Amino acid sequence: MINFSFGPNILLGLILSFGVLILYFLRIVKPQVARDEDIFFATIGLLYSCILMVHGWRLDPILLFSQVLIITAVLVAGWENIRLRGLLSSMAKLKKKDD
Repeated sequence: MINFSFGPNILLGLILSFGVLILYFLRIVKPQVARDEDIFFATIGLLYSCILMVHGWRLDPILLFSQVLIITAVLVAGWENIRLRGLLSSMAKLKKKDD
């Protein structure tokens, strides 16, 4: 049985889905920043967000809060990782231009 009702778990799952879809479409927008392992992490993130949306209604408040903290930490670390990849690629372009 699938019990699907709108709650904070749906919002959290949609936020995570949006974040990992950005990671997936990074390959199209900026291919010099994308890595091969991004597809793996995007797939795992989409699976995790689907599980959270379908079975998240079973979470009590402290477990939901822990999921919020985990997802926030993962999205912030991923954003910083992508930003640093962009800085490294721009530094490599500058170094190549100077040589």
